Amino acid sequence: MITTRRTENLAFTFLCGASIFLWWGPLAATVELALGNDAYTHILLVLPLSAALIYLDSRLGSDLDSTTVRRDERPSYGAGATLLLMALLMGGYARWGALAARADLRLTLAMFGLVAWWIGGVVLCFGVRTFWRFLFPLCFLFLVVPMPDFLLQWIVEFLQQQSAVAARILFRAVGVPVTQDGIMLSIPGLDIEVAHECSSIRSSLMLIVTTLVLAHLFLRSWWRKVLLVAAAIPLSVAKNGLRIFTIGELGTRVDPGFLNGKLHHNGGVVFLAISVVAVVMLLWILRQTELQRPADASRAVARVH
Repeated sequence: MITTRRTENLAFTFLCGASIFLWWGPLAATVELALGNDAYTHILLVLPLSAALIYLDSRLGSDLDSTTVRRDERPSYGAGATLLLMALLMGGYARWGALAARADLRLTLAMFGLVAWWIGGVVLCFGVRTFWRFLFPLCFLFLVVPMPDFLLQWIVEFLQQQSAVAARILFRAVGVPVTQDGIMLSIPGLDIEVAHECSSIRSSLMLIVTTLVLAHLFLRSWWRKVLLVAAAIPLSVAKNGLRIFTIGELGTRVDPGFLNGKLHHNGGVVFLAISVVAVVMLLWILRQTELQRPADASRAVARVH
């Protein structure tokens, strides 16, 4: 058993090393993109978070009998080899077969192939059951795949438009006269443009990544997980609208310096924290409903007996 496990680990380490060699160009381009573009900063968190989640999930299953784990987690050579071959085909097509395509699309395809290679390595070395056991952290790796420019642009424009709507609602809620023309808001003494930078794409993606991890760690039922993650989208819009509203109010009522101050340029983390608190509150409510159901069931059984 020990020799077999060691062999599987060595084989998987070799496949991971081979992936770095084969995909070095796309990997370097993705890291450079994550370091230089706010919309891709979340990519830097994906690998550490995925590794941590795999470790936690393995710890949760550590009470299983070792012979059961070995029996259930046999290598799946056929499925694993198929995934590795598909990954090589995607990587090869991105490098040599899609020369007419845009560079961002080729990078997306190449990185998709890299993640498929990693998953194929898991299936080949440890088996299909291991893949299902660690389904979420392994699929979470797909977040390292950079979005193509057209998709990113659509998301940014969506956030701009909806953030302007959210800010307009907040201004009207406190009695401030406001008009909206697309991504332009006008209040007494100030015209506000919800520019590309004001979409808060980085904090919005960070919020979604955080919500995904929290849902996986603390919720059991799939529909509660979906509900929590889905709530991150309107919360992203709401926090952007709150940021615009707050800066506009402070800039017109307190000090014009707020319009170009630290809160404007570096205050995203403050509003991200507010949205995370809202996610945690919703998570607590959903978790309470999960914890109450077994208790209610046990009381019903007790009454029957």
